[in-house]
Amino acid sequence: MDVIYYILSPFSWLLTFLNHFFGSYGLAVMCFAVVIKLILFPFSIKSKRSMIQMNSLSGRMKQLQKQYGKDQARYNTEVQKLYEKEKVNPMSGCLWSLIPMFVLLPLYAIIRQPLKYLMGLSQTQIVQIAESLDWGNLAVVNNWATADAIQKAASGSAASLSGFVNSGYNQLYLSSLINEGNLSSLQAITGSESLFAINFNFFGLNLASIANWRIWENLTWAGIGLVILILISAGTGFLLSMITMRTNRMNQNGPQDETMERTNRTMMLTMPIMSLWIGFVMPAGLVVYWIVNNLLSIVQEFIAGKILKKDYETARMAAEERKQREKEEEKELKRQRAEERAREAEEAKKNRGKKKPQKKEIVQSGINKDNSRVGIRAYARGRNYDPNRFGTVTEYRDASGAVEEEVEELPQPIEETRQLQEAAVSDRTEETELVSPQTMEQEEVELEEVELEEIEIELEDEDEEEGT
Repeated sequence: MDVIYYILSPFSWLLTFLNHFFGSYGLAVMCFAVVIKLILFPFSIKSKRSMIQMNSLSGRMKQLQKQYGKDQARYNTEVQKLYEKEKVNPMSGCLWSLIPMFVLLPLYAIIRQPLKYLMGLSQTQIVQIAESLDWGNLAVVNNWATADAIQKAASGSAASLSGFVNSGYNQLYLSSLINEGNLSSLQAITGSESLFAINFNFFGLNLASIANWRIWENLTWAGIGLVILILISAGTGFLLSMITMRTNRMNQNGPQDETMERTNRTMMLTMPIMSLWIGFVMPAGLVVYWIVNNLLSIVQEFIAGKILKKDYETARMAAEERKQREKEEEKELKRQRAEERAREAEEAKKNRGKKKPQKKEIVQSGINKDNSRVGIRAYARGRNYDPNRFGTVTEYRDASGAVEEEVEELPQPIEETRQLQEAAVSDRTEETELVSPQTMEQEEVELEEVELEEIEIELEDEDEEEGT
């Protein structure tokens, strides 16, 4: 036997015991579903609690999304810190919900190969049973296999015949041919006392067969009944999806978004479609298990709702407190911003009535402000005005000699004026030489700062005037 045989042994022992206890394969499968559901019920409760914890963190995760949405790496880091702080495993809800699928797969293997997993027969013993029951002809008659496939397998080696018998659902069909009449002879041929007959009859239906969607080809109860089983399975799956979706809404701390609603609607349609697919491609015994599992899941949802009622209420109260706290924080933030704007407006209003600081004149070496002054304007001719730039003042002489006498009287005042200007420039130069270059640079920086402050005050005054 291979490793898978020993892994599936617990399920095989349980189904074999139930089959011997009830004497009916259908009842054994139904009780098998009940036992598995009872074993998995604590894990289902744990999964729902994990979902409640995850939903309680949805609000904080939205805040992290708004805060670090553009930085995905930082967002993932902050979310992981949140999970560690709240001791929440985001995968726990999904893992516990997938456990029933891990039970369904072993059950499918056991139903497909009952001679191997329920009776523990070897490949050689299975081939001996097939040859003794003339399984090839019966398979063609019952449309379990085509004549070409049977002939090809029979003409091949023993290994090819063994592989053909164990492929698909052929082993299940072969086990349905074993009854109380031929059981003793088959035990003698195989030399195995573990071989037993399985009663696949369930309300007149053969649970070892697969339903045909072309109902008109078999209008007997054996054909129509299997299709009815499939429809019941799809109906219970749809009902379970509706109840589960309603239960998930109870678990939500707020209105669901459009994406979540769309996902729930998709899941509500997926379950019936899966049930239909299982019904038309797998043996009817698995359809019976699926129906019972759906009904038990519906009952489990109601029981879990009663058990987790306090958890739902606690999560809802925590969500309401969180929303109230977020509103208060937002209100406090708005108040602080309003106070800041009022303070800025008050400061601008106080600064509006103050006199503007006078510009501090920069004293530069070699420049006399008086030379450029015209009236009260200090720099009418420019700061760098120099009356002696092009030399001394030239005497004006009229070429006709008409004003010669007046011109002769001009040199004395002009010379005095020039001497006075030179003396003033010399005095000013001596004063400016006392100012160091570092002091001049510092004064220039201070003047620039004063000018910038004046520009900012003027801009604030203009903004307030535009606002009013």
